[in-house]
Amino acid sequence: MKAYRSGLVVGKFAPLHNGHMLVVDRAMELCQRVWVVSYSNPELPDYNAERREAWLTACFPDANVLVVTPARLASWLNGIEVPVTPANDDPDAAQREFVATLCARVLGSHVEAVFTSEDYGAGFATHLTRRFRDMDPGAPQVHHVMVDRARSAVPVSASQLRRNLWAHWHFLPPPVARSLVRRIALLGGESSGKTALASRLAEELGTRWVPEYGRALWEAKRGALLYGDMTRIAHEQIGREEAALDAARGFVFCDTSPLTTLFYSRQIFGRAEPELELAAQRPYSVVVLCAPDFPFVQDGTRRDAEFRGQQHTWYENELQVRGVAYEVARGTLAERVRFVRQLLAV
Repeated sequence: MKAYRSGLVVGKFAPLHNGHMLVVDRAMELCQRVWVVSYSNPELPDYNAERREAWLTACFPDANVLVVTPARLASWLNGIEVPVTPANDDPDAAQREFVATLCARVLGSHVEAVFTSEDYGAGFATHLTRRFRDMDPGAPQVHHVMVDRARSAVPVSASQLRRNLWAHWHFLPPPVARSLVRRIALLGGESSGKTALASRLAEELGTRWVPEYGRALWEAKRGALLYGDMTRIAHEQIGREEAALDAARGFVFCDTSPLTTLFYSRQIFGRAEPELELAAQRPYSVVVLCAPDFPFVQDGTRRDAEFRGQQHTWYENELQVRGVAYEVARGTLAERVRFVRQLLAV
């Protein structure tokens, strides 16, 4: 028999990290049933309710996950006496009362234990005990179970992660890490340094980069690309980007994007499949356009410097028409690496 029939873990989980995992795993070990409740007012950038819910359900499939938003709360309570979600900086008393209300009116259940890594846990348990007994004098005492208060097992906090996610990346569970990887698109004309920049950035930041599949296929087919190859290239490029997410640390640097394939489809064949047009809308966290500001290098597969300039102009116009924000990287490879790292704050 487990020590408690029901347990409760509450947090923003913005982001969910291994310290949270430790707390919830302890609750799962000691309780027959565990509620994991998350709310944030306001929602924090990059950590909205839908994303937090996906993390929690992926990491704790056997727990009862409740991610609260004002709209969901109103729906659960049929619009009747809907409590206001306390602000993140509201005092402990407001947070405790809100959770007590959730337990009574949404969960429809008392809990016997609360699990935290914080000193406020004891007062939280006392408050829940009092409120539960106001509703049911026979309600059991709520116990507080402290887990890794000294942060010795998992020396990190969510606020540290929000300040510098990349530096603390190893504290993220795999489903969380994968969803937070930022894809960085490096665009530019032929011989504009994209490949060198992508590989150097990945090397310096200990992460992954995705080479240009279209170029590899062009070389394999000795330049004899068919119209049908264009959509194939775009989908393969996207697939390789997605595959790189699992082993990435913070970023995946993409040597071109489906937008490049769209350019070549129009350039070579004068048209593009709707499927390719759609793929070219793929969003990226940051788009960097590499300037044609150094001597053109002819490797036997490229056109010429004039064509490179035409490509650069096409990218500028196309990105502007699409409303895609971008930054231009100029100078030597070292200067470009510094520029992109400043953009990414790493």
